[in-house]
Amino acid sequence: MSCASVILRNQALPDFSERYIGGVDEAGRGALAGPVVAAVVILDAQSPVKGCVDSKKLSESRRDYLAAQIKKTALAWSIGSAENEEIDRLNILNATLLAMQRAIESLKIKPQRLLIDGNRCPSSTIRCHAVINGDNRVMSIAAASILAKTTRDAQMRLWSDKYPLYHLAEHKGYATRKHIAALANYGSCPLHRVSWRKVREVVAQRPSAEQINEHHHSQLP
Repeated sequence: MSCASVILRNQALPDFSERYIGGVDEAGRGALAGPVVAAVVILDAQSPVKGCVDSKKLSESRRDYLAAQIKKTALAWSIGSAENEEIDRLNILNATLLAMQRAIESLKIKPQRLLIDGNRCPSSTIRCHAVINGDNRVMSIAAASILAKTTRDAQMRLWSDKYPLYHLAEHKGYATRKHIAALANYGSCPLHRVSWRKVREVVAQRPSAEQINEHHHSQLP
């Protein structure tokens, strides 16, 4: 089923009456390395999570605190992801929709309706609505953004131990100066999205081993 509707920024949100409404969002879409992670959350109207807003507006410690509260009080929540190899194979849009689909399919409670951040919906038999700027307008989508972000950040911190040259714990795979410098110095690692133009361009400009050796020898007395 495709999106039943796309709710634009200037449109009021309908007053949906179902109890089990899932909010869906992702994290990591714009990174150069690592997976794209999606989350779906069905909040309990009787147990609202205070301060639940778009994850990008929160500090790391606040996100971690709210993530714990969401997991404790939500009627159901789930995580899905698509790895960097799938992003390279499918493109980022399709990989993001796949991550969302995986999260939805693994929910313990089947929602009666889904509200998706953005303007596209994943494939689902459940009625879906895309909500532009949804992470700032719908609490369940904001909750999903927090779970997606904290889950992905934790994964990137673990990967940082395996690939310490890239400082993944600091930038989580995004295109910071330190990350670009590491790509230029060491090339890509198995987590990089090698189909991405920025990754290809930086790696292509990296000096070859022969050039590095020639430079090294030229500096010898």
